[in-house]
Amino acid sequence: MVGEANEDTQIEVSEEMGFDANASSASIEHKAYARVGLLGNPSDVYYGRTISFSLGNFWASVRLQPSEDLVFLPHPTHDLVQFRSLDHLVNRLHKEGYYGGVRLLMSICKVFYNYCKENNIDLHDGNFTLSYDTNIPRQAGLSGSSAIVAAALSCLLDFYKVRHLVKVEVRPNLVLNAEKEHGIVAGLQDRVAQVYGGLVYMDFSKEYMDNLGHGIYIPMDISLLPPLYLIYAENPSDSGKVHSTVQQRWLNGDEFIIKSMAEVANLASEGRTALLEKDYSKFAYLMNHNFDLRRRMFGEDVLGALNVEMVEVARRVGAASKFTGSGGAVVAFCPDGPSQVKLLEDACQKAGFIIQPVEVKPSCLSDIDLKTLLSN
Repeated sequence: MVGEANEDTQIEVSEEMGFDANASSASIEHKAYARVGLLGNPSDVYYGRTISFSLGNFWASVRLQPSEDLVFLPHPTHDLVQFRSLDHLVNRLHKEGYYGGVRLLMSICKVFYNYCKENNIDLHDGNFTLSYDTNIPRQAGLSGSSAIVAAALSCLLDFYKVRHLVKVEVRPNLVLNAEKEHGIVAGLQDRVAQVYGGLVYMDFSKEYMDNLGHGIYIPMDISLLPPLYLIYAENPSDSGKVHSTVQQRWLNGDEFIIKSMAEVANLASEGRTALLEKDYSKFAYLMNHNFDLRRRMFGEDVLGALNVEMVEVARRVGAASKFTGSGGAVVAFCPDGPSQVKLLEDACQKAGFIIQPVEVKPSCLSDIDLKTLLSN
């Protein structure tokens, strides 16, 4: 790896296919973690502010192996093309959808190539084989697709030895652009959390987005966070199905949506102060208020009964709770400590939800990455 090696990056020397044993012929592997939108989401799409962190419980990994041709290896589960029966095919499509991760690997290669070409960054002529794996639950609102793309981008940066030429701040844009190739509509928040790692405060004010092309991203100390818990359903298939009209209403100048979204964005600013001051009572209030505002804007039919119930299960025992993203999983905080955690665990078990302590993954930026930040 360029910079300090860590557990999320592996480079192995390969002597297959006649390659020399040097850095350009080494196998490269990177991980990118699921993310939790802690406060302010979904205002990142509306020139707002958010706080998010990388979730160490789940990740996607991408492996790049130098090869004679450019090859994308399908995942044996997520890119399945052989089935036992028609029934097996239909059930699989119902649970997993039509598309796996190979399309994401292809699109980030295209976006990366075009970015380098437009910015006069020379790339050597070597080819490679890309493969991926992931344990991020599908449809759980934990940003599984962008984790695959972010991990692949890191592999490309190291393979072509251009990590120092592609600034950290623009990398989330590249990840998002790759996803947009497939019609994925989202903001930059998830991609920032996965590129930076750790706990990050993000300001997507229109001034910054227009002038810089990206927001202002400020890493925070992960030790400021209290113990948090992740709640999700094993089968989220009956979550919200109704299309949201919030974005169109915002574009149309709907006063209620504009005012509410600005209030959501302000929660991230207040949350940053609360965390820095370790005012966890205020922090709990802000988490709950974030979800309440989302509920008012989007409505129960859009949010989905299952998703709302995950929030309410936590609230019934006095825990603060909100979506980690757009639904599918919930992050909860028990301000009253271990006794309340036990109540929450029992309530989740009774409701059929999975609950586990949140592992916050520290920043994944290397020394070279940090130098690109300092060069601004």
